[in-house]
Amino acid sequence: MTPATSDGDAPSAPDTRGGSPTTPPAVGRRQVLAWSLWDWGSAAFNAVVTTFVFTRWITSDAFVEAGAADPQAVMADHTAWLGWGLTIAGALIALLAPALGALADASGRRKVWLGVNTAATVAAMVAMFFVQPTPGSLSDAVILGVVLLSAGNVFFELASVAYNALLLDISTPRTIGRISGIGWGAGYVGGIVLLLVLFVGFINPEVGWFGITGADGMDIRVSVLLSAVWFAVFAIPVLLAVPESPRRGGAAPIGVVGAYRKLGRDLVHLWRTRRSTLGYLVASAVYRDGLAGVFTFGAVIASGTFGFSASEVIVFAIAANVVAGLSTIAAGWLDDRIGPRRVILGSLMGLVISGTAVFVLHDGGASVFWLWGLLLCAFVGPAQSASRGLLGRISDEGREAEAFGLYATTGRAASFLAPMAFATMVAVSGQQYWGILGIVAVILVGLVLMLFVRFPAGDGVDGGKDLAVVPAGVAGSSTEV
Repeated sequence: MTPATSDGDAPSAPDTRGGSPTTPPAVGRRQVLAWSLWDWGSAAFNAVVTTFVFTRWITSDAFVEAGAADPQAVMADHTAWLGWGLTIAGALIALLAPALGALADASGRRKVWLGVNTAATVAAMVAMFFVQPTPGSLSDAVILGVVLLSAGNVFFELASVAYNALLLDISTPRTIGRISGIGWGAGYVGGIVLLLVLFVGFINPEVGWFGITGADGMDIRVSVLLSAVWFAVFAIPVLLAVPESPRRGGAAPIGVVGAYRKLGRDLVHLWRTRRSTLGYLVASAVYRDGLAGVFTFGAVIASGTFGFSASEVIVFAIAANVVAGLSTIAAGWLDDRIGPRRVILGSLMGLVISGTAVFVLHDGGASVFWLWGLLLCAFVGPAQSASRGLLGRISDEGREAEAFGLYATTGRAASFLAPMAFATMVAVSGQQYWGILGIVAVILVGLVLMLFVRFPAGDGVDGGKDLAVVPAGVAGSSTEV
């Protein structure tokens, strides 16, 4: 997490932010808790809006006009609109994330960027309450839902850039793995709690709490509205309690155009001085899209291939979040002992094996998906958390938000891989379960690319023994390990 000063990947000098590798940081448990609560609250957007509830609802037959000649074709059109909307959102994120990350770093106001974009995400969620299946204007309602969902995705990803960069302000090289794991784990557990509340209180019963029913989609709309409140409440602590690194000394203010020029210079700089970081961004973009595909298409496979009902899908989702949350928290401590690189490689291997088992044993009934599907989820969280922690370890000091902006950009640039691989395998085979191999293939490619990335000694990517140590009284010295 220090600048390289020569072509290629030079051994890194130690990072002393928040204390040296042998000195406790000046940040307590209260700040770590406050930071992780944002992850907890963000489950309202990830689990409820983008995965299991809202997106599924606006592409269902609830938005098909009565008497439609071909309801399946109408739902296919709505799904296509959703795809195009999210594609545009992804392009905007790819364009905006690195530039806004640079602006956040230069200004030293990451929490301002986090607060503004979180508030915008919550506002989009609140507006989703007004998406309702009114006969005669169902297509208009779907368009409104897609626009709000796409806008929410843009603001959420931009908020995540600033949020991820704050990880460097509450951790040291020796604790970054476990703290990142706590955050990811909190997100999964938050998803469990919120999904349980919504499932029991509104979605499952015919008449839910406060007399809410499914008429006009009120159960879904109230669920999203409650989720917006949930996110807003749990996003407040990080803005109040977490310290923030000041603006880099001597850094001149830059505008948006200047930020893009700086982005170009940063890419050239990475190629010349931190080639391993650039290689990691490419490799992680590929396998992270495979990880996203596990959750994106998990519900589809559970329902279409293994015969899960809608209620069973929600129950599985809750179980999946429990497994992913526990494994992620546990892997955070493992990350600090053996390093994020080994955690990532081990998790990707586990995903390839588990995904292949789901494919081979697809005709074994629901028990197959419960076993191997949950095992898949057990490996997803650790890979996600370790990936974030690894980038934090290798980011140059004072340029963390830029690095996480590039992290978001490369991830979005590769976001077509898993959907394309899934759809191609299904189209060629004519069988839905073949799509599983498409996702496995994307993860496998990312694994192979990751094996070829070579990191300089001293960054801690292979655990505590790989950290450069600062000799007492010798500032700025480094030790190659």
